[in-house]
Amino acid sequence: MAGLSVHFHFRRVALIFHATCVESQTRNHIVSDQLFSVSDQHVLITGGSRGIGRAIAEGFATRGAEVVICSRSQESIAAAVQEMQKAGMSVTGLTCDVSDPEQIKSTVAAAIEQLTHIDTLINVAGVNRRQRAETFTAADYDFVLDTNLRGAFLMSLEVGRHMIERQSGTQINIESLNTWMPLKGVLPYAMSKFGMQGMTRGLALEWGRHGIRVNSLAPGFILTDLTKKLWSDPTMQAWNEANAPLGRLGQPEDMIGTAVFLASKASAFMTGQTLYVDGGFSSGWSWPIPLP
Repeated sequence: MAGLSVHFHFRRVALIFHATCVESQTRNHIVSDQLFSVSDQHVLITGGSRGIGRAIAEGFATRGAEVVICSRSQESIAAAVQEMQKAGMSVTGLTCDVSDPEQIKSTVAAAIEQLTHIDTLINVAGVNRRQRAETFTAADYDFVLDTNLRGAFLMSLEVGRHMIERQSGTQINIESLNTWMPLKGVLPYAMSKFGMQGMTRGLALEWGRHGIRVNSLAPGFILTDLTKKLWSDPTMQAWNEANAPLGRLGQPEDMIGTAVFLASKASAFMTGQTLYVDGGFSSGWSWPIPLP
């Protein structure tokens, strides 16, 4: 019996040792690769001094990317860069009105000089005007489309030529919920975002063979400095709470995760796509009456 007891004791010790080894091996095999990493990427972001562009710039910079942001306003660029650099981020700024083709060329050249190359371009710069369709003028139309669509297109081409030379790169276009369903009162804006989706697909189709991926991120209703006045209206707040599946407005920071995903190896087999980051609005609509 003593021999049998010793046998079971050693068997129990062996089983515990085996279980410990398996647990240790499991811990050692936890994936710690760089699938979602943007560390050491060189990134150019238009409209990067505030709102969604600013949030994305900070999101990339805090994850180890070197970022150049650009905006029409020298004052806003200087303030944003100063604040981000003070927080330890590797960020510089350039003044650029993307509605001006010559400024686009000089900005891309300056960004390449600063960064040595561009891994990721993020087109965020955009403007809007709210009024009835019949009141828009040709000047109103040009104001919106020259920045939102033509500006993004020319910026994509300028950076794209650089990426073609390198046979590598990622471009991310910031579309809108208007791409899925145009809202009343912002027709040129909606048209510009529809056009951007076509641009995204077309460039993805042509540039895939050069190792360049082009995708879009479409935000829903986001609370920014430019939209605070709109969403301070109690009627708008009640409408959003009643219709948003997640029951809240988006924050600029809600866009960071998707942007990082689209710029990283995690989306290496994705191009020509639009990802809606809209709190569920594009899922559908609710009845205006309570369900039984």
